Amino acid sequence: MSEPFSVRITVRGYETDVQGHLNQSVYINYAEHARWSLLQAAGITQAGLRAKGVGPVALETTIRYRRELLAGDEVDVTCAFEWAGGKTFRIQQIIRRADGTVCAELTSVGGLLDLEKRRLISDPTDCFKELAADPSLFGF
Repeated sequence: MSEPFSVRITVRGYETDVQGHLNQSVYINYAEHARWSLLQAAGITQAGLRAKGVGPVALETTIRYRRELLAGDEVDVTCAFEWAGGKTFRIQQIIRRADGTVCAELTSVGGLLDLEKRRLISDPTDCFKELAADPSLFGF
């Protein structure tokens, strides 16, 4: 298996709570940023998804907080898709400080929504393969 896709982010002061920790909702923003960065790197745009009549949807997200993050910390946010067949897929993500300390682990379940029928499409792998200039970023 190849290394997961990764983006670096610096924790900004306005993203912290009264204790000085990264606010819980921001972890999801970081994960979402990494997912869209992967899509972009693979050659998939929001306009391309809309033109195909589909859009990614999050169905479930679990976060395991391991270590605190503070303003100024640099983190790498990984993103790896897991395919088991069917309408949904999993996305495994790790947020770790630049020194390698794991600060959070996120597992998400997602799918691709048919924007007209408002139902998940039956095989999102086919759609991603068709739209991607570099499908290897999805583990294909």
